[in-house]
Amino acid sequence: MANISIRNVSKSYGSLRVLEPFSLEIEDGEFVVLVGPSGCGKSTMLKILAGLEPASDGQIFIGEREVTDLAPGDRDIAMVFQNYALYPHLTVRQNIGFGLKMRGATNAEIDSRVENAARILEVTPYLDRKPKDLSGGQRQRVALGRAIVRQPQAFLMDEPLSNLDAKLRVNMRAEIGALHKRIGVTTVYVTHDQVEAMTMADRVVIMQGGVIQQIATPDELFDRPANLFVASFIGSPGMNFLNAEVQDGTFNLFGRDVALPKSGAHQGPVVVGLRPEHLSLGEGPASFTVRPTLIESLGSEKYVYFDAQGAVQPQGDEGRSKGLIARVAHSGSLLKGEELRLGFNPEHLYLFHPATGQRL
Repeated sequence: MANISIRNVSKSYGSLRVLEPFSLEIEDGEFVVLVGPSGCGKSTMLKILAGLEPASDGQIFIGEREVTDLAPGDRDIAMVFQNYALYPHLTVRQNIGFGLKMRGATNAEIDSRVENAARILEVTPYLDRKPKDLSGGQRQRVALGRAIVRQPQAFLMDEPLSNLDAKLRVNMRAEIGALHKRIGVTTVYVTHDQVEAMTMADRVVIMQGGVIQQIATPDELFDRPANLFVASFIGSPGMNFLNAEVQDGTFNLFGRDVALPKSGAHQGPVVVGLRPEHLSLGEGPASFTVRPTLIESLGSEKYVYFDAQGAVQPQGDEGRSKGLIARVAHSGSLLKGEELRLGFNPEHLYLFHPATGQRL
């Protein structure tokens, strides 16, 4: 195991810049997730870290050793891919032990490490099967087993759960988290799924357009997003945004004057953020009446969609309408078009600069 130091690493293809200078210090045993929309640079950074892509500039250290120009096989890392990358003609046992065999390990050492990895991942009954005889989740466990037996200094995982169905993704997410706690190997994990990032990571690196937007723990990202992009990306459903104008410490929201939730001297236009789960049915410190345009039932919860003056489409969420969403606890039935009273606490509001997008 080792710490990883990424220092001002960038990547260009000719005149096309796909990764701006990227710096990150990863502690020994830490689980770090790179997350962001397609094309944000997260997979490019992982490939550079793995040695599959050369960096245009910058340095990478694993432990005390600089590996910037080393081949993948010389970096002492193990990579897990989304497509499993298993050899179809080899058994599970042979797949898990293949890397050790190529490195010249003895048969006794290979057998011992393979048996240990199979026990940890609960694939012992399948050791003599071929990959075609396994489910998607079992194949992913085998791919993880092949990484474990290497006993590398770091694991690199490139969207390893993206080919699994929704229920299996949840199960494997928990298994990978438990596995990391058990063996404690430094892990860098890439995903486009913010739920994976928030539930698995010690720290999350949010990226957009090749640029780091924020590095923080999951709780910090949710409670203190650095800008509009982070605020809209983290949370399900994403944060609601409305344009407003601050005058003398107050602004108009949902047809009523609201005092600034925190002291500040900002005057003029702002973007106000309010998370769907911070809206509730009935009265609150501040409340207003809506007529829902759509109601989605999730059993004990409802997603209530409604229109409001000044609503802003979230960044990077072009598929979502400009209406707002309330995520409310309610086990009965709510009717579309029926007037509802929604309440919120002004302390839960976020304010962002309309030009820079930075949180105020």
